[in-house]
Amino acid sequence: MGLKQISWSIIGIFALEPGFVTALPAPSPPGIPSASVAQSELAGLKVAAQEPQDGYSRSEFPHWIKQSGSCDTRDVVLKRDGLNVVQSTSGCSTTSGTWISPYDGGTWTQSSDVDIDHLVPLSNAWKSGASAWTTAERQAFANDLVNPQLLAVTDNVNESKGDRGPEQWKPPLTSYHCTYAEMWVKVKSVYKLTITSAEKSALSQMLATC
Repeated sequence: MGLKQISWSIIGIFALEPGFVTALPAPSPPGIPSASVAQSELAGLKVAAQEPQDGYSRSEFPHWIKQSGSCDTRDVVLKRDGLNVVQSTSGCSTTSGTWISPYDGGTWTQSSDVDIDHLVPLSNAWKSGASAWTTAERQAFANDLVNPQLLAVTDNVNESKGDRGPEQWKPPLTSYHCTYAEMWVKVKSVYKLTITSAEKSALSQMLATC
């Protein structure tokens, strides 16, 4: 058993025990900076009002593209973020596994109960500078497996988030606010997206909990 699987097993035990739902949630996507790095990156982000949403469509961000063989981006994240995930031998569809949603600590055994969330919503990115990108650049953003932009979460929690930024929505699990802010800042910094003054204030408050 690899280190990741061992860690997952330990986390899974605690996450499933009553009273441990607010323990450190799992999993964590790649590329999460430290709080100090995130604070430095936050200071370097351009503060500006959001641009109009004119012309926005999810189709402007081609997502769930093929990554390897018949596996698309969603398949890859489900496998990465799950415990004991089994995918069909004839393709990449997920048949079983266990997922712990970092937003709320919920544990799920059906992939249909899990959404792959774009941490920085596509429409938020559009209004923060992505409207000027090429389609290829928007595709890369929507399928980013290198930075903490994609993670498996409870579907109805993801729906409640919608396209709102941290100034309007935060994960129900308050112990995840620090990590959420670190990830948000990282993604906005990597892609040179702007933030609003209210967004910056919310992120600063969340980073102060680290």
